[in-house]
Amino acid sequence: MPRTKTVLVVLTSHAELGDTGRATGYYLPEVAHPWRVFTDAGYRVDLASVQGGTPPASGVDLSDEIQKAFLSDPEMAVKLADTLSPEAIDPDAYDAIFFAGGHGTMWDFPGSTALAEHARDVYEAGGVVAALCHGPAALVGVRLSDGRPLVEGKRLTAFSNAEESAVGLTDVVPFALQTALEELGAQHEAAATEFAAHAVTDGRLVTGQNPASATDTALATVLVLAGT
Repeated sequence: MPRTKTVLVVLTSHAELGDTGRATGYYLPEVAHPWRVFTDAGYRVDLASVQGGTPPASGVDLSDEIQKAFLSDPEMAVKLADTLSPEAIDPDAYDAIFFAGGHGTMWDFPGSTALAEHARDVYEAGGVVAALCHGPAALVGVRLSDGRPLVEGKRLTAFSNAEESAVGLTDVVPFALQTALEELGAQHEAAATEFAAHAVTDGRLVTGQNPASATDTALATVLVLAGT
């Protein structure tokens, strides 16, 4: 009997939106909707965060039945209350690592050497690296064993500079995500319309542009996993 495929969904632990006095964190729809896709595909889902423990959430909307189902699922409730720390992660246990978004990721994903190494290990073992919205901030720090950036020469997408401007946070986030990825040699592909669903697959790298892309990004990840 084949082993159940397992996806590690990684969340930010950062709770402050710069010096605005506003709260941030992981964006719940970008966790719940992929969780639904992965569980419907028969996959196991584990949760990790930059600091472990209970991470800060944003975007909670209990009128969304999928978010409600995620939060009320007994197994996920336990995992969300005590997410794995980077030091507790065994990358060999995962077929894919999925970096969920939320503005908090812009502060703590790029500086997590351990998460970058886990993403490299999953990728070089033949697994999938996926990232959604601001989740690709994690990709900024990922280097392959030969020293090249994982995203170098890759087609991808992420929350665009235009979208960041549209939400009024260009001068709040610590860097421009689209620009940082492009400076690493990535080819950023944005949807024709801001905030429209858009996912890009390049080999075993799967990325989604914004919250509307959550389901599409997870479905694309499942498609790649089905072929690995």
